[in-house]
Amino acid sequence: MIHIHKESDTVVIIIHEIYGINQHMKSICYLLADRGMDVICPNLLGREVPFPYSEEALAYQYFMEKVGFTKAAAVVKDVLLEAKEKYKKVFVVGFSVGATVAWLCSTEKLADGIVGYYGSRIRDYLDISPRCPVLLFFPQEETSFDVGPLLLKLQKKNVTTHKFTGKHGFSDPFSQNYHAESAQAACHELLKFIESTYH
Repeated sequence: MIHIHKESDTVVIIIHEIYGINQHMKSICYLLADRGMDVICPNLLGREVPFPYSEEALAYQYFMEKVGFTKAAAVVKDVLLEAKEKYKKVFVVGFSVGATVAWLCSTEKLADGIVGYYGSRIRDYLDISPRCPVLLFFPQEETSFDVGPLLLKLQKKNVTTHKFTGKHGFSDPFSQNYHAESAQAACHELLKFIESTYH
């Protein structure tokens, strides 16, 4: 787990991808900490070393078999409950499977806002109606489904969505799908969302 104390009254809980707490997740943690927020990134995998990108299939299998969305959401909800006692404002930012986990946590009033990057499996949980503001980022293209119809369904739930040029993983500078312009634009929207909610 990463826990950065800035003695702020705002905390951001980062939910990692299938790979675990890798360089990309660390860089997001430090980016937000540099903005003066406390940051918590729980290790949902329960293993010290993150999976390399070359082991994507193995990492996905490990996450689905050893963790899964329900267990991950329960862990994050516990972190949220604890954070609510200590902080004035609590945000959740999830990436890929982490975005879907964040979405599952939106059913209770535990967070002041949730941001999800390319949470493709959110499409399996469209019965959820969020009880806090939600901002979701998607790439123009996903290999397993058509992004457009999903965005229309989400917009009906008062969820703010953005579609960016690129593929799944566009915000990750360590990924082959990195798209610098889209990453920067999404980061700008993320910070605007958090700062407008807590200022």
